[in-house]
Amino acid sequence: MTERVVIVGGGTAGSVLANNLADEVAAEIDAGDVEVVLVNDREEHVYKPTWLYVPFGEKTPEDAKRPLDDLIDRRVDLLIDRVSAVDTDAETVSFEGSRSDLAYDHLVLAMGAQVTPEETPGLAEGGHHFYGPEATEELRQELAEFTEGHLVMSVVGVPHMCPVAPLEFPLIADTWLRERDLREDVDITYTYPINRAHGIQSVADWVGPLMEERDINVETFFNPERVDPDEQVVHTVEGRELSYDLLVTIPPHDGSDIVRDAGLGDDGWVDVDPATLEATHAENVYALGDIADLPTSKAGSAAHYAATSLADRLASVVRGHRPTAEYDGKTVCFIESGEDEATYISFDYDEEPTPKQPSKLIHWSKLGYNQSYWLTARGVL
Repeated sequence: MTERVVIVGGGTAGSVLANNLADEVAAEIDAGDVEVVLVNDREEHVYKPTWLYVPFGEKTPEDAKRPLDDLIDRRVDLLIDRVSAVDTDAETVSFEGSRSDLAYDHLVLAMGAQVTPEETPGLAEGGHHFYGPEATEELRQELAEFTEGHLVMSVVGVPHMCPVAPLEFPLIADTWLRERDLREDVDITYTYPINRAHGIQSVADWVGPLMEERDINVETFFNPERVDPDEQVVHTVEGRELSYDLLVTIPPHDGSDIVRDAGLGDDGWVDVDPATLEATHAENVYALGDIADLPTSKAGSAAHYAATSLADRLASVVRGHRPTAEYDGKTVCFIESGEDEATYISFDYDEEPTPKQPSKLIHWSKLGYNQSYWLTARGVL
């Protein structure tokens, strides 16, 4: 009997898993004992970190895309369709179109996260963000015409994709404006919901002095409740007000109604064992990447490392062996610090990160990795 592994989502997590698993169980696939199916709702694979560079004219939304069919191992069955529901009792996946339900023996959810600026009144109308091709292109146009006033970078939603992106944007913007002799005419403010500049203490300790050195104002304990787009004012839960001329935000993020409806996580994120990535509320279900409720950042590298671990586990499972591979929370994040410099952090469930001294070498290493990412998606790196 053929063991069918169904992976929902063709982003970093799903693609790396599909390619690594297909490579590990190639013999079983060729023999007809294992089938790997990857379901994605679009024909393109998107590398989301590219979007950060679009507002500054360094990339375009098209640079973030590749045909998914070019990235996925030919031993993987690729279905382009939108999943509408998961039945963990019947062990089936349903689709929005006319396609019949698909049965699974092992299901991996890797649908990622979605931004929901409409959750905060006035935010969609009064603010901009860079979490999507249209949004980041709109921000590019706004920034190109912005020559003076108050630029505010406000973290509205936590958790969110790419944990260091909120820090990178104002630091890059500072350099970008200086290069155009506009910095003296632009005030920059960065806001964060808790009592420090970042959720990771060591990162907050590193970036605080850097923000001060760059004359970037930092407002903490700042939780936007609503935005008045006409008056261009952010109103917070704490009763504070902050006026702006250009508002860039990290909008609220959400998981998936599919997860909620399937009873896999009340808040839309899949409750999983952090080491095995197995769903806690259903058998034979796993979750990877941003959709998984893990005690680590929603970062592409976390999805990558978790996917390689899960590929090992699933290879053992479909062979009838006891799986031993576990994900230790490993995450690596480059952090652009402006002035063509960057640092990076590396951490896991047990080890706290320590930012390195920013350098041009690390900056160019990040840009180099962005180019070689497509090898990662193929499971090569």
